[in-house]
Amino acid sequence: MTSLNSMNTPHVPLSLLDLVPISEGMTTREAINASMEAARAADRLGYERLWFAEHHNTNSLASSATSLLIDRAASLTERIRVGSGGIMLPNHSPLAVIEQFGTLVQFHGDRIDLGLGRAPGTDQLTAQLLARTSAEPSAFLAAVEQMRDWSREEGSGDVPIHADVARGTEVPMWILGSTANGARLAAQLGLPFSVASHFAPFQYLHALDVYRENFDPDADAAQLETPRTMVGVNLVIADTDEEAQHQFTTLQQMFLGVVTGQRRKIQPPRPLEEVAPDQLISQVDQTLSIRAVGSPSTVVRQLEEIVAATGADELILTAYYFDPADRLHALELLAQAWGL
Repeated sequence: MTSLNSMNTPHVPLSLLDLVPISEGMTTREAINASMEAARAADRLGYERLWFAEHHNTNSLASSATSLLIDRAASLTERIRVGSGGIMLPNHSPLAVIEQFGTLVQFHGDRIDLGLGRAPGTDQLTAQLLARTSAEPSAFLAAVEQMRDWSREEGSGDVPIHADVARGTEVPMWILGSTANGARLAAQLGLPFSVASHFAPFQYLHALDVYRENFDPDADAAQLETPRTMVGVNLVIADTDEEAQHQFTTLQQMFLGVVTGQRRKIQPPRPLEEVAPDQLISQVDQTLSIRAVGSPSTVVRQLEEIVAATGADELILTAYYFDPADRLHALELLAQAWGL
């Protein structure tokens, strides 16, 4: 395939973050099937990894049972890495998480990633119903270190509990975050860091600096000798800039629902002036400022600029299309343009 590399910037690997969006008029089963079809396409086209995010109590997303989605997608693919972006650790016990992901490795071999976050991925009431692990930094660090111990061949250290299904799997872990606090935890653990700039763009450059400056390759949980970063980007790619801008209104409408508290299933593209006042649209656009929207040549240029500005080792892209066929077409366009 021919790349449209105009800046001579190294083309880092591209990965995908899927929240299993449910479009208006679509059933949950249809949404899951559409995501699985996209997983097969991503595997065939050369994307690096496919992660599923954990969300709860929302009628527009079907990504609540994350490990089950990972298992299904890994079963339908052959090459691509599949994992969590992420498991929200406050909702789970560390032992249950490492047993699930150890089992996934037993099923699928070394294609499984365990991305971990401290946010609950839901509202406060739902978080209370799910809560299993404290989100406090010290508790989070201890939980991650414990999971690393359980996945190692030598076992779990001083804890007289074993996760035999995970022993020796050394499940690769990533820490997810949107601020310097999460970055510092990732650095302290010596683990790779994925920054959630696709919805939290206001501190992401500082977070990346903090991570790199404080990275500890000698940490007990470390799995890297040098820092590794992944940057989240909103993606809408279409045949023309005009069509991509039109498709982008679907994502804008989704975030308008978050801002106003009037959440709906994924909506078809429509002129935003019909939906919300300029002030709200401006607020949404600031939240979605880390984005690549346009034709293949436009998107490649924008992604290259993001890589150059951040020094990212990898980009993870999230995309919302009302019609699943548009998502499949977008994956094809980007793979060809980026030279996957």
